[in-house]
Amino acid sequence: MLKRIIGTISIATSLIMLIAFTGKKPVVHKQKPVLGTIIIDPGHGGMDPGTLGSYSRESRVALAISLKLGKAIKAAFPETKVLYTRTTDILPGNVKTLKESYYYRSDFANQSNGDLFISIHCNAIGKKPGGWYEKKVVSYKNVTTGKGKKKKTKKVPVYKSYYVKNTHKGTETYIWAADRVEAKGDAINQRQEESGEKTDSTISFDMNSPEARIRAQLYAKKYFAKSLTLANYVEEALEKGGRRSYGVKQRNEEGIWVLQATGMPSILVESGFLSNTEEEKYLNSEKGQNDVVAAIITALKKYKAALE
Repeated sequence: MLKRIIGTISIATSLIMLIAFTGKKPVVHKQKPVLGTIIIDPGHGGMDPGTLGSYSRESRVALAISLKLGKAIKAAFPETKVLYTRTTDILPGNVKTLKESYYYRSDFANQSNGDLFISIHCNAIGKKPGGWYEKKVVSYKNVTTGKGKKKKTKKVPVYKSYYVKNTHKGTETYIWAADRVEAKGDAINQRQEESGEKTDSTISFDMNSPEARIRAQLYAKKYFAKSLTLANYVEEALEKGGRRSYGVKQRNEEGIWVLQATGMPSILVESGFLSNTEEEKYLNSEKGQNDVVAAIITALKKYKAALE
């Protein structure tokens, strides 16, 4: 206890001496909130419906979950600012092309100085929603062709059609690929250049300099760690809620633009498979959407606690 008092007096004395010599109060930088601003990105929209289920489309399901998520975040974290890349079933920014909508999402997040980017999507396996018909060989029969010396008999397969139910279901969460650090670093530098934000308030130099690029890559690695932490928490919460989880994944072979072009920790949640009839009904229900939202809120609370 005595050591703590002496330490406090020493710090106070040093501050008084600093003010006396310089005539200025020392600058104390307030730590930026972990969840200061969250960008919620409902996948697809408008002319881009995303994956199609038997009766619903990804763009509308993702939007419904996203709007519920925003309200839940405001209730759980009143100090957090929530922004959406879209709030209706249109391409974000009401632009005309898909490419423009991709750029809008990341630019909007960067210019809004987001602390976290959460993109909501639905999944599919590339097969017909609900199920499809396939054929299998059930027997063989003899078929004779030709006459006389040209007469030939051969066995040919007999096929039977059968219905294959689309049963693939579950969740997975994507983060930007670890081998795309340079792309993420470029996004970090661009965000700071456009917004005037300084990630490190004690350093000021040209954003295009080697030093800036090194610093951006260091921040990119830090953001990767944060993205991975949150993504793991999301999948953990969904699995505890009874969902099948395929875990956290990276798209190394083909990057996801909104993840690598946003200068902040970022995740993309595949909330379930619309190609599965049961899961499609679940994701279109109030219960299903609320379950997804509750899992993300649980993950955000753990994420916030871990970083603080």
